[in-house]
Amino acid sequence: MNTNTEFNQSLLQFIAQSPTPFHAVETMKSRLSAQGFEPLYERDEWVLTEGGKYFVTRNDSSLIAFTLPSFDVAHRGYRMIGAHTDSPCLKLKPNAQVTRFGHHQLAVEVYGGVLLHTWLDRDLSLAGRVTAKLENGDLASFLIDFKRPLAYIPNLAIHLNRTANEGFSVNPQEEILPIIAGSQTELELRQLLAAQIQHEHGIEVSAVLDFELSLYDTQAPALVGLHEEYIAAARLDNLLSCFVGLEALLAGGDQQPAMLICTDHEEVGSLSSCGANGPFLEDILRRISPIPEQYVQALQSSMLISADNAHAQHPNYASKHDARHAPVINQGAVIKVNNNQRYASNSETAAVYRDIAAQLGQTVQTFVVRSDMACGSTIGPITAGQIGVPTLDIGLPTFGMHSIRELAGSQDAQRLTELLTHFCRREKVRP
Repeated sequence: MNTNTEFNQSLLQFIAQSPTPFHAVETMKSRLSAQGFEPLYERDEWVLTEGGKYFVTRNDSSLIAFTLPSFDVAHRGYRMIGAHTDSPCLKLKPNAQVTRFGHHQLAVEVYGGVLLHTWLDRDLSLAGRVTAKLENGDLASFLIDFKRPLAYIPNLAIHLNRTANEGFSVNPQEEILPIIAGSQTELELRQLLAAQIQHEHGIEVSAVLDFELSLYDTQAPALVGLHEEYIAAARLDNLLSCFVGLEALLAGGDQQPAMLICTDHEEVGSLSSCGANGPFLEDILRRISPIPEQYVQALQSSMLISADNAHAQHPNYASKHDARHAPVINQGAVIKVNNNQRYASNSETAAVYRDIAAQLGQTVQTFVVRSDMACGSTIGPITAGQIGVPTLDIGLPTFGMHSIRELAGSQDAQRLTELLTHFCRREKVRP
């Protein structure tokens, strides 16, 4: 097995173990702990040491990991890599049980910009966080993952919708309620969740009080194509970047101060206590550099690379791209540019990235949205606006973004990891 295949297998395993942001953070925590990173807790007093490696989480769904080879962050700055842990999906509503026409169903809310029709006719499972009352009266939260097909949203047969192939819409209130059981089966959702806590954690709870649960596709991630040119998986946007950033930090973060920032809620605007548009990152940076002047110095000696998937030029819809800025899968990462500040890239941050790529013999692509189409955004401009750090937006070319199953190149992820590893080691990240 060659190194790229081994790398991709590790990536696929990471995605399979991370059906929700909670699970993604738990998976990253395990990897960091195995590599000698120490956990920090925001309610504790911190005592950091030169040469230390640390990670801290918030809401169990966002994580910041950093290395301090030197305390002189005011002059060295940080090599920062940003990504997000969440993906568009279907989340259970609080009163989720619905019984209609002989079937138990689950009421769901659409999270983010979901391609709804891709969720039809898929084997779905359930995972997330459950908060319960223990036998001793304490409250505790548990991650659960049923790991097997539990639910299904069947399509309407074409005999009953003759114009389906001419295009149809999906009503998110009425038409995406997954079937979970026949109505002859007794079903009490909170009892089911309590039994799952017992099964996964060996703990009996007296009552399930609340939950944050998402549906996900049980089809395993895979390498596809005649020569395995592609990666097909759920949640490539943006677990692919989380994995690449984590690997780069572990491989390259022992020479210069480096930081990985993986935050939740990007798909819905990032405005939360643990999102990029909240105080999480600034809180951590100010605890590392509590002197105001040194805090500003550190940020202005730093650079953030925000990694979030880019739209590859689809061969069946080529006209959706500006032909001169149309990324190709397996041709390297993409610098995202938008002069209206939907992306935070500028000539200086792009030049640093291009310089590293040239040293490694890697190609660099550029994406600019068509001038007659709206442009998406990322955590890049949000973070740059929050803390003032020079920022570059990049991403790996992807097909089917926000589908239940997305497609990326099997050569791109390891190349980007190599580039970001060198970024973490780079002595100067400002021109």
